[in-house]
Amino acid sequence: MFCYTGHPFYDIGLATVTAFVEKSDPSQVTQDDLDTVASFIEREYVQEPLKSFLAVAFTTNAWFNQPAFANQPEKRRDYANRILRNRTQSESLGGGELCVFTGQPVSTVAFSDSLLPGRAFRQHIPLLTGEGVINFHPYGDAGLPVSGEAALFIQAFPLGCAKCGGKLLAVHSDNPEITQEFAATFLKENLMRLSLAHQSKSRKMPESKASAKTLLIETLLSLEQRRQEEAEERRPFSVTAYHFTNSGQSNPLDDRNPPLEIYHLPLELTEFLFYLKSPIYRLEWEAIAKRAWRLAPKKVKKSKTENKEDKRPQKNFLYEDLFQLPENAARFIRQYFLRIPIREKPEDDPRRNYSLRDEASLVSWKITELFLMKVISVDKDRIKQIRDLADQLAEYISKENDSKFFNTFFREQNYDYFRNNLIKVNLSNVKRGNPPLIRFEPFIEVFEEGSEIARPDWKLSRDLILIRMVEQLYNLGWLGKNVDALPVENDDNKEEI
Repeated sequence: MFCYTGHPFYDIGLATVTAFVEKSDPSQVTQDDLDTVASFIEREYVQEPLKSFLAVAFTTNAWFNQPAFANQPEKRRDYANRILRNRTQSESLGGGELCVFTGQPVSTVAFSDSLLPGRAFRQHIPLLTGEGVINFHPYGDAGLPVSGEAALFIQAFPLGCAKCGGKLLAVHSDNPEITQEFAATFLKENLMRLSLAHQSKSRKMPESKASAKTLLIETLLSLEQRRQEEAEERRPFSVTAYHFTNSGQSNPLDDRNPPLEIYHLPLELTEFLFYLKSPIYRLEWEAIAKRAWRLAPKKVKKSKTENKEDKRPQKNFLYEDLFQLPENAARFIRQYFLRIPIREKPEDDPRRNYSLRDEASLVSWKITELFLMKVISVDKDRIKQIRDLADQLAEYISKENDSKFFNTFFREQNYDYFRNNLIKVNLSNVKRGNPPLIRFEPFIEVFEEGSEIARPDWKLSRDLILIRMVEQLYNLGWLGKNVDALPVENDDNKEEI
């Protein structure tokens, strides 16, 4: 009976095999199922388009890709048989070595082409060192001892990954069901592309058009929506994705395209995304996400390349910026929830064109409140104080038609001036015979750490109040009558928080 071990390559490979034989759990996989997968690998890996597709995961020394085997089909079949079907545990290496993945005895047959029989190297497992390299191995013994089952699962592993940006995207989770879902989704896509390639007699399988981070978030959101629709039981989980290439030609010092990038989504973010796919939030979230897709390039003049397909990866900046949370939460809130533009960005970045004046309908306190609770764990009492203060100020602005106060509240960057403006409008409202707009304790809790000492994040508090104010004023109809009160852009046009 097979089970997950916690290692991403092994687990994703096992999940891929499980999905390939249409089982729902690894414990249901049989030896006959393994033979089915081995036969597919033996048949398809040695020919295009999978042969090229797999070059990203394994080196040209791999059994299916090795030039020396080109004119020796019998030798290739023999090696394929040993690495894919050698699952007996009777024979083990001297010294009783066990598989690093399963703890099972290691067969001397599976990797008998290696300098050390029974040990796997870069051509067998992605991201290992080459043969004879003793660095980073216990006792200076090169390679890893691997059992026959583990060898098969790792051979199947790339089929449960997505190819994007010239590298493979492998997704692993501390919840085995999520690992299984991602592997099954990517396997289905790869098999469909393989079938289309065979039908068109193409030697290449097209890779995903999306960037790695965007593809990861898109797939996760799709899985979460399906799981909600099927009312599956859910428990918190985190996700770690590995975007990598096994090519020895990549430069590990190249910051623009490193051989391995690791993207992590903690349980706080996956919980946030789960709620966003519920009916309560879905439509508002999708409207915000729709405005975050990379823009198509502008056509300057007719040329030979004018009608060619845009080769840049599809990229959603909102999805990509999720990976910078919670560290950049204040900037995230300001850009996406308050719709503040950043003119410094490239022309294909939609955030250059954000406009609170034109997109007030996208401002959602409901989503902002969910973000505060799930992503940055803001206390519920503090959220209530911010919401109540915003409602009071919105009611005042609408009743008194005080667009000047709204504009000053929105634009002021100096805390002393900002504070004095609130004091003035509070006194003015009291003189009219009305109760105070702002009371001492809520004001201190929201904006200050002590007497006249501003909180370091006072601008974030101001932005949160603005989000609620804009939503309320929009619903009250005041914004529709006072469009000019909303600035076209912030004064500095920079990512100042």
